[in-house]
Formats: sequence, C-alpha cells, structure tokens
Amino acid sequence: MRIDIISALPELLESPFRHSILKRAHDKGLLDVQVHDLRAFGLGRHKQIDDYQFGGGAGMVMMAEPLAAAIESLQAARSYDEIIFMTPDGVLLDQPLANRLSLKKNLLLIAGHYKGIDERIRDEFVTLEVSIGDYVLSGGELPAAVLTDAIGRLLPGVLNDETSALFDSFQDNLLAPPVYTRPAEFRGRRAPDVLLSGHAQAIEDWRLEQSLQRTRERRPDLLEEE
Repeated sequence: MRIDIISALPELLESPFRHSILKRAHDKGLLDVQVHDLRAFGLGRHKQIDDYQFGGGAGMVMMAEPLAAAIESLQAARSYDEIIFMTPDGVLLDQPLANRLSLKKNLLLIAGHYKGIDERIRDEFVTLEVSIGDYVLSGGELPAAVLTDAIGRLLPGVLNDETSALFDSFQDNLLAPPVYTRPAEFRGRRAPDVLLSGHAQAIEDWRLEQSLQRTRERRPDLLEEE
C-alpha cells in the first residue's frame, strides 16, 4: 500500500513514520508513506499557499491553486482509490472505516491547516472526508498520522502476530479484555487463574465475557449499534 500526504508543515510528520510499527511496515515493503511539502507548489517568489478568506473573518485559507497543482502532480503518477481530507466535519474515524481503507492500494491524504482549504478543492478532488474526533487541532498533520497508523497496522505481515489486530478494541464492536503478563502476582494482585490454566476454550470464553462486561460498563453505545 502507498499513502501520500500533502502538508503545509511536513516536518510534523517526520517522527511518526520512522519508528515502531509503521517503520516496520516500511522496512518490510508493505507500506510506503510519502509526505509532500505543499510549499513546493506555492505561488510566486514567496511560495504562497494561503490567503485571506472572502467575506472577511479571522483565519487564513489554504489556496486552491497550490493544492490542485500538488494533487494533479501526484495523480499523474498513480490513480488513487480515495483522496481524503482530514477535517473536523468529516465522518468519524472508527475501526470499520480503518478496516475498509486498509484494503485499498493507493490513498492520498490532505492535511488541512489554518482556517481550512478552499471549498472548491473539496468539491473537485476530495472523495472522502475524515475526522478523528469532535475537537479542533492546529492542523491536519496529526490526524493524518493517526489515520495512517490505524490503517498501516492492519496490513497483513505488519504485526508480528498475524491475529493481533483481530482482537483489538472496536473489532466486532467490543472493547478489548484486560491483559496480564509476568509476574503472576504483583503487590497482592494475582492474574486470573483461567489465564494461567492453559485451557484455550476457557481462556477464549473468559476474554469474551470480559470484553462484553467492559463494553457494557464503558461504551454501552457500541452494543446498541448492533
């Protein structure tokens, strides 16, 4: 899979993709993430990428011309399954959406900044708008990194344990059960005996029961969606 990201501040995305699981995905040749500096397509001597919004009001707007030039430059090299704009008013990122996007081949992400991007870019190019939560950040770089991480870890071969992602929270609309590791007893608190029993079916039943209980207590809305 390849994910291209257009950003006004590409430096913000240097670290997330150079460590841990996403680095492993890159090293294995399973995920290629390329970040593109929007200012390379900026206008004039100062490489302008933003301007005042029509009608007045606080905040600058990312201009249509540099964004269109960046998008079309990338489209000349490959076809994208989705062109995604990271924005607070997009559809909320959840596990089913991450699962669906992980099946794609090429994705293009636009990290918004300032007051937003010219609406005409959304009308002409964007095929999907995604939000990571009902709050506003300084820019779309962190949301783009979150989406990339959520997708990348699902790619076959990325995780050491092929089944690990299948048991994450929100798969099957359930929160993950509690987990324990050595020592078996810590400060008077003992790991559940069933996990030490070696009985695979009993362990599976316990984990399902715990997932259901935790979901009822913490996110009952997930069960209501079924």
